[in-house]
Amino acid sequence: MKTENNTMILNETYTLSNGVEIPKLGLGTWFISNENAGKAVVEAVQAGYRHIDTAQAYQNEPGVGEGIRNAGIAREELFITTKLAAEIKSYQEAIASIDGSLQALGLDYIDLMIIHSPQPWAEYGQADRYFEGNKEAWRALEDAYKAGKLRAIGLSNFEEPDISNILASAHVKPMVNQILAHISNTPHEMIKFCKENQILVEAYSPIGHGELLKNQQVNEIAQKYGVSIPQVAIRYALELGMLPLPKTANPAHMKSNAAVDFEISTQDMKLLMNIETIKDYGQASHFPVYTKR
Repeated sequence: MKTENNTMILNETYTLSNGVEIPKLGLGTWFISNENAGKAVVEAVQAGYRHIDTAQAYQNEPGVGEGIRNAGIAREELFITTKLAAEIKSYQEAIASIDGSLQALGLDYIDLMIIHSPQPWAEYGQADRYFEGNKEAWRALEDAYKAGKLRAIGLSNFEEPDISNILASAHVKPMVNQILAHISNTPHEMIKFCKENQILVEAYSPIGHGELLKNQQVNEIAQKYGVSIPQVAIRYALELGMLPLPKTANPAHMKSNAAVDFEISTQDMKLLMNIETIKDYGQASHFPVYTKR
């Protein structure tokens, strides 16, 4: 059994295309209320986390900012990500919203800011890809990046046509694409495309919104390695070169999620990559589900 001390991953980083180092494991804060976000950040930092992921849509940026100030370590030791609301598709709105996040977080700079979705959530999956609006939002991120307000910029939930649209006119290339990716739902073609374009793939909901906890095949592999299902799921993402962002406000889970100092065999990775796609997403059914390709 892997103990809570096997948390070397918290000291490891990926290097983004602009040379900025980003911790390989982050704490997701989706569904953590503004009132509880500060405490979650402090506890994550105490557990060794240095990478915190929030978003304007989560409505907890002020709480996250409070946690940063109360964390007891220098701001420079933390890597903070937030996301431009999916509904913002104009340059002026994006500029104002970037400044709004800086104010809400109480920070002089944000380490990474990404466009939350290529389409407003109410129109997700519809025909209009908002190509021009995304170019305008991206231009605002570029200008904030050049001004030193943002250390890195990227995308979230963008598919190949959406990324290609940005790349066609970008002066600064996207450094990350944060997508839904986990055992049973691994977008291999998207991962390959991003790697070819020097874009780091971040995996949100790496435990499949908790649905993986019900999977017998994953459970058998977890037992084989003497670890938990979430630990297998997080290690799986790391083995594929992704950056997992497990969400939790539970300090014990934070520590357990970071105890992934083991390797999954090639044979077991192949098995995990071919597990049947999870179909029951409950509250998260509006999020994109990639089929295996």
